[in-house]
Amino acid sequence: MLLQHCNYNLSTVSFVNFCFPYLAKECSVKFTAMDIVLALDAGTTGVRTVAYGSSTDPIDTAYRELHQYFPAPGLVEHDPLEIGRLALETLSEVAQRVRANGHEVVALGITNQRETTIAFDRASGRSAHHALVWQDRRTTPQCEQLVNDGHLEFVRRSTGLVLDPYFSGTKMRWLLDHGALDTAEVPALGTVDSYLVWMLTGASDGGTFITEASNASRTMLLDLTTLDWSPRLGSLLGVPLELLAQVRPSASRFGLVSGDLVPELEGVPITGILGDQQAALFGQACFAPGMVKATYGTGSFLLANAGSTPPQPRDGVIGTVAWDLGAFGPVSYAYEGSAFVAGAAIQWLRDELGLIAAASDLGPLAESVVDSGGVSFVPAFTGLGSPFWEPEARGVLTGLTRGSGRAQVARAVVEALAFQVAAMTEAFATAGIELRELRADGGAAAMDLLMRMQSTISRLPVRRSASLEATARGAATLAGLEAGVWSGLDEIASTWSSTLSCEPSDPTLLDATYAAWRRSVERTQPRV
Repeated sequence: MLLQHCNYNLSTVSFVNFCFPYLAKECSVKFTAMDIVLALDAGTTGVRTVAYGSSTDPIDTAYRELHQYFPAPGLVEHDPLEIGRLALETLSEVAQRVRANGHEVVALGITNQRETTIAFDRASGRSAHHALVWQDRRTTPQCEQLVNDGHLEFVRRSTGLVLDPYFSGTKMRWLLDHGALDTAEVPALGTVDSYLVWMLTGASDGGTFITEASNASRTMLLDLTTLDWSPRLGSLLGVPLELLAQVRPSASRFGLVSGDLVPELEGVPITGILGDQQAALFGQACFAPGMVKATYGTGSFLLANAGSTPPQPRDGVIGTVAWDLGAFGPVSYAYEGSAFVAGAAIQWLRDELGLIAAASDLGPLAESVVDSGGVSFVPAFTGLGSPFWEPEARGVLTGLTRGSGRAQVARAVVEALAFQVAAMTEAFATAGIELRELRADGGAAAMDLLMRMQSTISRLPVRRSASLEATARGAATLAGLEAGVWSGLDEIASTWSSTLSCEPSDPTLLDATYAAWRRSVERTQPRV
């Protein structure tokens, strides 16, 4: 029924896009020699490097999967050394190929999983504890205590955020309390971007310890107005600010890649850094206030450009820095909604339940039935994000009958991805944030069924980006802007295109399914 409301533009789909990594493939295409910008995308489930030419079409990519550690329910960790190793491997692999094809790498941009927190020794590079991933919920008691002590209003007003273990500040305090820096000669607390830049620019042999505004705004320690660390917030969370990286604009000269680490990139400048969701907003060319994107990655994230004024607190929605362009323009802010599990639910179906053999099987299986047969799925594996903000919530699968099978469960999972974003678009509307069009990206956005559902349940036109890897595209175009590859935002915006456009259809049946899903959300709360 929904198919007639979508229009395809296959002429804009390149061969490279079909090779892209939501299918876990790699490809390279030989072109006429040109200046190349690399994007290093250090994500939650893997690390990739993508090469872009001046047309913003990807011409080469390399990907490595990142190991996930789950030491106990609600705890999620990564090995910082593995993140660094995969970054070096993918950078070297792509750099070798583009140079062999006669291209010159002129700049490197970095994008990364944002709130994930690393404690390490800048003198040795050692980390006494795994990184605490953004999905990790171990600091829920500290956040609840801060709320009970009456600090929520101040934190919201200063940072745009809520007191939730999602953000980095309480993770930093936990690492300090558990001895992660007790033996460090030059102790450091940072997000993934600051760790990678320190490593790539020389590590203990002179590496630069920096961060930028979009990543810093996810720590609960950055004042949105001053764009600098807040002594009052540092004192409140118990985080010494001298352990943190220097905050710079997102478009800056952050340092040069060390030839000792990546010989093929010796002396290449790192000229742009953005947190992954802000990078996707940039990559989707959402440069004007009111433009909005939805990324369906490990989680689902809805960001709307809020202009150059720090956003005021709104129920169910957080405020954040979108980017600081430095000499290229004013600071831009964003409103954001976050769902912690999206693509991770597809991995769960594949790896834990064995209902699908590959992620690409989900869409066809879900479309093999007309509905979910009353099955509802809420993927609250690590709590619920926007607009619910329930860190103790846990996932539920409801409405099962003897007739429920693989296809019904698969359909319920796809519905859940759409419904989580619909809950955010509702919250945006309630907060008075007008949305006119949704630009979609991320691996799961390849499913036409999801795009049709999203358009109908959110009452918005949905346009799927020609490049599903908008995070890498955003990092590359920002870095290329600073390096002079692109003249300005207008030129970058002119290269954006979509491959699928969907308009809302009759919402009656989907509305009923969504209402049932909202009732299932109520069952995610732990019973005492």
